[in-house]
Amino acid sequence: MTEQRNIDIRVPVLARVEGEGALEIQIHGLDITTLRLRIFEPPRLFEKILEGRDHGEVPDLVARICGICPVAYQMSAVHAFERLFGVDPGSWVRDMRRVLYCGEWLQSHALHIHLLAAPDLLGYGNAIAMARDHPDIVRRGLLLQALGNDIIGLFGARSVHPVGVRVGGFHHVPARSDVTGIYTRLLAAIPEAEALVRWVAALDLPAAEQRFVSVSLRHTAEYPMNAGRLASSDGLDAGIDEFESHFSEQQVAHSTALYCLLKGQPYLVGPLARVNLNLERLPAAVRAVLDESGIVWPSRNPFHAIVARAAEIYYAVLEAARILKDYRVAEAPHAAVVPRAGTAIAGTEAPRGMLWHRYDVQEDGRVVRARIVPPTSQNQARIEADLRQSLEALGPDRSDDELRRRCEMVIRSYDPCISCATHFLDLRVERR
Repeated sequence: MTEQRNIDIRVPVLARVEGEGALEIQIHGLDITTLRLRIFEPPRLFEKILEGRDHGEVPDLVARICGICPVAYQMSAVHAFERLFGVDPGSWVRDMRRVLYCGEWLQSHALHIHLLAAPDLLGYGNAIAMARDHPDIVRRGLLLQALGNDIIGLFGARSVHPVGVRVGGFHHVPARSDVTGIYTRLLAAIPEAEALVRWVAALDLPAAEQRFVSVSLRHTAEYPMNAGRLASSDGLDAGIDEFESHFSEQQVAHSTALYCLLKGQPYLVGPLARVNLNLERLPAAVRAVLDESGIVWPSRNPFHAIVARAAEIYYAVLEAARILKDYRVAEAPHAAVVPRAGTAIAGTEAPRGMLWHRYDVQEDGRVVRARIVPPTSQNQARIEADLRQSLEALGPDRSDDELRRRCEMVIRSYDPCISCATHFLDLRVERR
């Protein structure tokens, strides 16, 4: 007979995630009575900061929301304003934005796989300890991450909080010589990225079949990055303007981040959701390596997210190389922009999942109101559901340390960007 006991697990600070969060779990006998993924970072109030700002200021401001995925915030913002203003930036800008996004996926996914998630799967406390036994693996990851950073710097003038993006296009056109250097490195990275997918797929990943809804953008012709319709594994097919008709946010007492739900239920965004919904949009070379993994797609194992991340690294390298192969220097880096009043809405696929922006704009192009729904706040309810199911499957008879390690592994597998999630707080003060 399993011994009945009360377990109180508290992880005051989660390690190897971006930002600050904590975990509280109470188990009485066989029942999980309390499970809270606490996001306690102070609200950063970016939406309020954007009010009254000119549309041209917004791309540089929202880039400051995240040091890991600034491009995603910039792309969502510029696409929103361009849709409202009727701006067609042209094929060169669209292609180069895709390359820029490839750079962000590359650096973000490489960082997560090698420095945050792999130590869990190989039994190390951190990446430094892992590097002593697996130096070539870590070195490959750092080289891929550096390549992604340099692609961001090529278009953004710097890799952290880049400043090269503007509504209508870019502030400058990269020189052919600079692009040639990046293209050469991309070609050299192709076999490394392919090998990475095989290495990750061969790891001893926990078996964790679960029922969940995947959500991502879906494009008619390409793997989704900057454009597409809202899609879900339970049949949602809606325009990006319809986001608020299907998704709702709510506040919970233990988190400064809002929970976002689809029809009142948790859902998954991110690499696993994208692959689940867009597998056929990946190039044949990427699909072939995924087929070799033996994983059945769409996958219901949340731990397969690391395989999806590796596949997206491989895709990002191939896609950036494809676009830059015949690079031409554009005559002008951006199209003319004439602001108009209205509501600007767009969504793009950040490394961690779909990122949605809405701006109410007045005639002179100034922002009246802003709303940003980041991926981590969309995933928070799903992470808590995953934690509960994972602990129930693991069993309460395991030691406290085993339960704690599994919880931390589950959270890190989502690669949460906690700082990004803390954008809004409904503050109510009652005085007597």
